[in-house]
Amino acid sequence: MTAPAPRSPASVDGREDRERLPPVRFALDGHTWKEVAHLLLNLPMALFGFVYVSTTLWVSGVLTLTVIGIPLLAATLLGARQLGKLERARARALLGVRVEEPTPLPLAKRGAGTQRLWMTLKDPVAWRTLLYDFIRLPWGILTFCITLTSLFVLWPVLPFIARGLSNADRAMVRGLLSPSDELERRIAELESDRGVVVDTAAADLRRIERDLHDGAQARLVNLAMGLGLAKEKLLEDPDSAAAMVEEAHGEVKLALQELRDLARGIHPAVLTDRGLDAALSSVASRCTVPVQVTADLPSRPAPAIEGIAYFTVSELLQNISKHSGARSASVEVWRTEDRLLIQVRDDGQGGANLDGGSGMRGLADRLGAVDGLFVVDSPAGGPTTVTAELPWRDRS
Repeated sequence: MTAPAPRSPASVDGREDRERLPPVRFALDGHTWKEVAHLLLNLPMALFGFVYVSTTLWVSGVLTLTVIGIPLLAATLLGARQLGKLERARARALLGVRVEEPTPLPLAKRGAGTQRLWMTLKDPVAWRTLLYDFIRLPWGILTFCITLTSLFVLWPVLPFIARGLSNADRAMVRGLLSPSDELERRIAELESDRGVVVDTAAADLRRIERDLHDGAQARLVNLAMGLGLAKEKLLEDPDSAAAMVEEAHGEVKLALQELRDLARGIHPAVLTDRGLDAALSSVASRCTVPVQVTADLPSRPAPAIEGIAYFTVSELLQNISKHSGARSASVEVWRTEDRLLIQVRDDGQGGANLDGGSGMRGLADRLGAVDGLFVVDSPAGGPTTVTAELPWRDRS
């Protein structure tokens, strides 16, 4: 896993890096010509942005009466993000304004189309860009006319005029095209992840209910019926009754085994008693492929993180057993600073991905809900390497 690139010293607390500009002089230097070029480009850029915003918003507003209106509005917002990227690049090249690019929307890890659509519609960066493009037309006309006139009439004081007008442009870029506040972005991400957690918990409850209903409950019903029949034949046909009791005894054993498997699927006792190393060795012993487990943990993480790590490895080993065709596999678990890292490798046929229907999308969503990462590297022909990263939380 690669750590995010550190911010430059001049960019602190999300504020943009502001390049020191040279003082204004009567001579027309390179900075002045860059500012003049930016001001002259304001009119075509503002005209294009105004037409884009007014046309797309009007069309999508009218079409909200149909099924394509809302998706069209979402596409408009995604396009506005690209316009904002272009404007930030122009300001960076011509005005020296260092504005960080906003965090990309995490659309790739959202499984449901409605979730991705709702996240796009709530994007504050895109809405501020639409506002920026909508209000820029009068300013673009004003700056174009003043700058063009000054080039021929007021050229001795053109550097001062260009600096004053471009400073207003710098303020608009910083005010409307800067990334969202970190707290605002974090709240939006947590709201989305909360929905993933709720959906995952509901799916787990349905799975437990289904396993109880179709497994242990059905066996216990058969057991009760068999014991009832054996009771009726106890005096008339003791041999048949004894055979029925013996069969019922076998049903009890199977029901107990299914209940143990179900309890292990909810939270294995070995994980609670002995920790992640022993629990992973236990689940690896049940894999149809030989698995080497290496766990280098100085202490045990919080129970929630430990449980997510266990079920992540368990799901990946099940995928290896069912789909990989591998001859061997390995599991490595270690801690790096405040992160718990898991790497599962196999020498199978490869081709695994998040959209392959093998449960990896659910694992990615589960890890993303707790600020984790899930990366799959599985070229066709293998090998497959899955890396999972979780935040480390000490066990209280």
